[in-house]
Amino acid sequence: MTARIGVVTFPGTLDDQDSLRAVRVAGAEPVSLWHRDKDLHQVDAVILAGGFSYGDYLRAGAISRFSPVMESVIEQAKAGMPVLGICNGFQILTEAHLLPGAMLRNNHLHFICRDQKLRVENAETAWTSDYSAGQEISVPLKNMDGRYVADERVLDELEAEGRVAFRYLDVNPNGSLRDIAGITNAAGNVVGLMPHPEHAVEPLIGTGRTDGLGFFTSIIKKLVNA
Repeated sequence: MTARIGVVTFPGTLDDQDSLRAVRVAGAEPVSLWHRDKDLHQVDAVILAGGFSYGDYLRAGAISRFSPVMESVIEQAKAGMPVLGICNGFQILTEAHLLPGAMLRNNHLHFICRDQKLRVENAETAWTSDYSAGQEISVPLKNMDGRYVADERVLDELEAEGRVAFRYLDVNPNGSLRDIAGITNAAGNVVGLMPHPEHAVEPLIGTGRTDGLGFFTSIIKKLVNA
């Protein structure tokens, strides 16, 4: 079985080709999905790639959340399909209420682009099983609206249920509460994070490391062994 992983392109998406390439490098079949098309074309998992969908007008991800493809993504995610939201994709997942909380403007009010050190907090999701809990990785980060916020009740719930998937190390680049870089839903099939693992799958690009490849190999193993 060859896993088919779809990557959604919205107007303003920048990293769809990088995500498609990462899927291919990991050994799965990449499938391009257009935001106006409700048909997911029989993919086994979906990636919402990074960028600035609809120019981040209104709020980052707020308009994309109502694109036709999202009706199918939301339905399938609730039924157990694995979904990964990277950067703008994470923002869309919060707007679609597939993940709790919200993304606000960076606390320093500047766009940031840097290699970012992360600690893997949850290695039991569909997208993180090739990592180990406590493992430290480095992947690129680039965002303007990357500050994760939620009320104390939600934050405590995420912590208690082990749903903080990644945490920033050394420096908090955007003011995210409790240094949260990524979270998962309760079922572990939906994961969102602000850093860009698709830019760290080959040694000649991104950080010069392959620390992001585990996202894509994790989901392939999950799908093939399902």
